[in-house]
Amino acid sequence: MAEPGDRSARIHSLARFLITHHAPQLRSILLASDPILHYPVTIDFALLLDSDPPLALLLSSQPSLILPIFDLAARLSQGIVLDGSKDLVDEGASVKEFVHVRVDVCGSPLEFPEMFPSIGRVRVKHRGVLLSLKGTVIRSGSVKMIEGEREYECRKCRHRFKVYPELETGNTIRLPTCCPSKGSKSCEGTNFQFVADSIVCHDYQEIKIQESTQVLGVGSIPRSIPAILMDDLVDIVKAGDDIIVTGVLTAKWSADLKDVRCDLDPILLANHVRRTNELKSEIDIPDGVIKKFEQFWSAFKDAPLRGRNAILQGICPQVFGLFTVKLAVALTLIGGVQHADASGMKVRGESHLLLVGDPGTGKSQFLKFAAKLNNRSVITTGLGSTSAGLTVTAVKDGGEWMLEAGALVLADGGLCCIDEFDSMREHDRATIHEAMEQQTISVAKAGLVTTLSTRTIVFGATNPKGQYDPNQSLSVNTTLSGPLLSRFDIVLVLLDTKNPEWDAIVSSHILAEKGESRRANVDEGLGEDWSLPMLRRYIYYVKRRFKPVLTKESERVISSYYQLQRRSGTENAARTTVRMLESLIRLAQAHARLMFRDEVTRLDAIAAILCIESSMTTSAIVDSVGNALHSNFTDNPDEEYDRQEQLILEKLRLIYNEYS
Repeated sequence: MAEPGDRSARIHSLARFLITHHAPQLRSILLASDPILHYPVTIDFALLLDSDPPLALLLSSQPSLILPIFDLAARLSQGIVLDGSKDLVDEGASVKEFVHVRVDVCGSPLEFPEMFPSIGRVRVKHRGVLLSLKGTVIRSGSVKMIEGEREYECRKCRHRFKVYPELETGNTIRLPTCCPSKGSKSCEGTNFQFVADSIVCHDYQEIKIQESTQVLGVGSIPRSIPAILMDDLVDIVKAGDDIIVTGVLTAKWSADLKDVRCDLDPILLANHVRRTNELKSEIDIPDGVIKKFEQFWSAFKDAPLRGRNAILQGICPQVFGLFTVKLAVALTLIGGVQHADASGMKVRGESHLLLVGDPGTGKSQFLKFAAKLNNRSVITTGLGSTSAGLTVTAVKDGGEWMLEAGALVLADGGLCCIDEFDSMREHDRATIHEAMEQQTISVAKAGLVTTLSTRTIVFGATNPKGQYDPNQSLSVNTTLSGPLLSRFDIVLVLLDTKNPEWDAIVSSHILAEKGESRRANVDEGLGEDWSLPMLRRYIYYVKRRFKPVLTKESERVISSYYQLQRRSGTENAARTTVRMLESLIRLAQAHARLMFRDEVTRLDAIAAILCIESSMTTSAIVDSVGNALHSNFTDNPDEEYDRQEQLILEKLRLIYNEYS
């Protein structure tokens, strides 16, 4: 227990620190109009460590003792600032009673690794010390009112004292065995009465945070821990948010059960919460790397498609060929530009990709590689996912219903990979319709009515039903409904047909010692190795840097192709909807980003059309659609593109002239 002198010295020491470094925050609190609100003063632990090392070390080792002293210091510093400023008095400033010091330990020195354990590594040794835990909110409870203190009076000597409920035992109140009065007034009375209107209440909310699956090894089960938010911290996070929470680890138990083993459940009493949603996709890109990107494209100014193919060869390099699939994966991960019309209706910028193919065609390999390319990704399988696991589920905890986030909500702002898409039940597949197009999930379960955000890319893989029949529609071959298929921007069919020439090339590639054939077309001038980290940086940079706009020529090409598809046969009726037009725009914008440009040219529009053509079972442009599985990187892609462009423009010429 701290001595009175030490306590007073610490209060004044921290008050000086607050006045020196946080005077603007104190002034804004003094000028606030509501006297009963709870106000935070956020201090930087690293700054406190530089300013007063003994106090910072004491805070990290005994936070339960020091944090209440910090709150007293915040009230004292308010009074000092108010007394020293006449203009604050003239403006009607007043000292606020409920001010809390919040300690942000992010960025503090690494000399204290015990302050930053993963949730699965929390042990008894962490009890009672200041901790910072990083994870994703998977459950968010409702905001309740909880009793913080109550005043009693001794019936014998009329001494009044405060009693604080214990959170650890379900907020129960324990009265002292005898009157706590001291000195000459000590009476040792045992009969107390409650003082009316002396209860102080706090806002209270329980959340549950789970450690990120990205930091776990294979086979590890993600652990979770409940956290308690109080006063100004309540309702600032929701299910699906990434957070860093700083607080004190304690344990909850039931004090009323007799002859039953007492189990202690760990719980974190939060002092500071930081949302890291904005930082979840942040990738550090040095200026030198950006210069590399610019040099790369300046070297390929005359043959831009050779440069594009050099980048695409870095996608899933262990799989030979499959140019069409690699281009589709790149365009899906990069995505288009989200825009909103005058009424506020948003059109999504994220693209969705579905791979339909025979076993052994590398679908799962692409799923895993795409998940590595995205900082925030969730991988699941159709067999292991229900509608509740994909979207959101209502769970009962302690007599209260809460919402627990599913895969699509946890992947908000990232990528959701669903393997074995055909194994999902029809009812479960229908639940993701809204999540894919409107990018929200509307929930009405157990009296909880809300809408959650799912701004995620959906990357699915499925096997065809039995033997793929080219004469049947895609819906029949995959048993997927038309509305669901229309939501996928690209649907690629990978058929494992017998092709002796292709089999010879693939087998020689697999048997090659170092895969020289794979690197035959890699950029030789710069020697650029498009490794996984470089690809991640490139995709993140072009998404953040470029917002491509359509040129008049690209608009005419896209519109003409859409009209041609609408006029053609009904075999692809599930795909030829207005959603196809939006998909074409998104893919053309993604291709412009991939090509390091800020405007969508005719080349980008043609590339988007070729991707959509690969999605069709019957083509409106060419007589026979090539198998995407046997698509390989050509030696001269620019010449190949000129031939394809001429073919497509010839087919579109009639509608093209009508439009112009």
